[in-house]
Amino acid sequence: MASRGDSTARPVPYDVGVTHQRSSGILLHPTSLPGPYGIGDLGPAAVAWLDWLAASGCRSWQTLPLGPTGYGDSPYACFSAFAGNPYLISPDLLAADGLVDAPPPPSLPDDRVDYGAVIPWKLALLDEAFERFRTGAPAGLSEEHAAFRERHRGWLEDYALFMAIKADQGGGPWWDWPDPLRTARPDALAGEAARLGIEVERQMFRQFLFFRQWAGIREAAAARGISIIGDIPIFVAPDSVDVWSRPDLFHLDDDRRMTVVAGVPPDYFSDTGQLWGNPLYDWEAHAAEGYAWWVERIRHTIGMVDVVRIDHFRGFVDYWEIPSGAPTAVEGRWVEGPGRAVFDAIEEALGALPIIAEDLGELHPGVPALRDELGLPGMKILQFAFDGDPDNPFLPEHYPENCIVYTGTHDNDTTLGWYRTVALPERIRARKAVGAWGQAASIPWEMIGAAWRSRAGLAIAPLQDVLGLGTAARMNTPATASGNWRWRCAEGALTPRLAARLRRLNERTGRA
Repeated sequence: MASRGDSTARPVPYDVGVTHQRSSGILLHPTSLPGPYGIGDLGPAAVAWLDWLAASGCRSWQTLPLGPTGYGDSPYACFSAFAGNPYLISPDLLAADGLVDAPPPPSLPDDRVDYGAVIPWKLALLDEAFERFRTGAPAGLSEEHAAFRERHRGWLEDYALFMAIKADQGGGPWWDWPDPLRTARPDALAGEAARLGIEVERQMFRQFLFFRQWAGIREAAAARGISIIGDIPIFVAPDSVDVWSRPDLFHLDDDRRMTVVAGVPPDYFSDTGQLWGNPLYDWEAHAAEGYAWWVERIRHTIGMVDVVRIDHFRGFVDYWEIPSGAPTAVEGRWVEGPGRAVFDAIEEALGALPIIAEDLGELHPGVPALRDELGLPGMKILQFAFDGDPDNPFLPEHYPENCIVYTGTHDNDTTLGWYRTVALPERIRARKAVGAWGQAASIPWEMIGAAWRSRAGLAIAPLQDVLGLGTAARMNTPATASGNWRWRCAEGALTPRLAARLRRLNERTGRA
């Protein structure tokens, strides 16, 4: 390999199979799957979804991050960059394993996730499974559990202790814990580990269940020829085990408070920018240890999925640094990131990997330059194409083959909702570009057709667009703190007829 910083080095071929074979996929987070338990999970409905996806001729399923969510329920703000979300654990599979009796469905809505109601119900069920496991584990599970703990001990023990202390402290963020715990003093942690031993075990067991069930989904997807595209946010949540256990890797003061936070400047989503509030990496500290934390994060993630999408890829080139305590993101400044060095370390340790670069927003010229130097596919959003600029890079005629086109993402309104709210000139341009002259309800499928016909190697649509749904089905509205991540697919919506329609489109466009 050429030395790091050698701008003449050949591009690292990270894009292994992502866009080399013309194909298509659907964006759907597991929480949005149908089912009787108030939230989508990794049980029978997930396998039925994979059956439907295979019947449609699509070959990729893209999810959002799969980590344990906290306040706000955002999968982009998790308690750990390595752990799985216990709310996705299937009650049906717990019953099949003999860990619980078949649970009656709770009285919860089936068109949206009511997190305030479903979380205590699910955790009570997981506690029941834990007690049964402790008092008499079904045959074989004890050995599997022990092997899991050994395989994942590099992150699992810190995570389980962090969550046990958090529960004992009433759920508050780690920076409000008593000083010996806030600063992770070894003698204090040893005492808490002994005192909270059962709760630590409980947290580890929940992770065992999640990863065991997720492995079943991976097997089912592979058997159907479907690749799973995972998603990792470039930044971690402030209230996470990652920051608490490794404060040296972030910009914190001597009291372990954030000095600067992440976000983006004003853009097409918000006039005041987006104040994410994530801690920013001390890249010099990461470089000093060969970017080992990032190598392990990617190693772990690629062990869970087939392709990794890195959210906010531009942060490796430069990132928006906002003073901690600022009321909005307007007061920030651009700071140079580590660039290619991170990816060289990943490639040296793990080899060439299938990675997608989320390269949206107002970009520094260095962002597409790094993306192309690494050979990574970027993203094109069809909803952004119709501002009247003939050079707009989101117009399909400007796509390279090595890219992924989306009708929209989790941060966009649904295509039907978008169409109904944009200005008339933009609507007219969109209709003309995609050949849609019927009713507004036809727009989602016309946009899907335009994406599928494009040169992009991979075309993806959110399931909401395939179902032709409006704004009520939107997954997330950036710069809003509540009411997001709730949408669920209706029972019976994934019909054979709809799969056949999508298969015909895949066949006509050479993506089947």
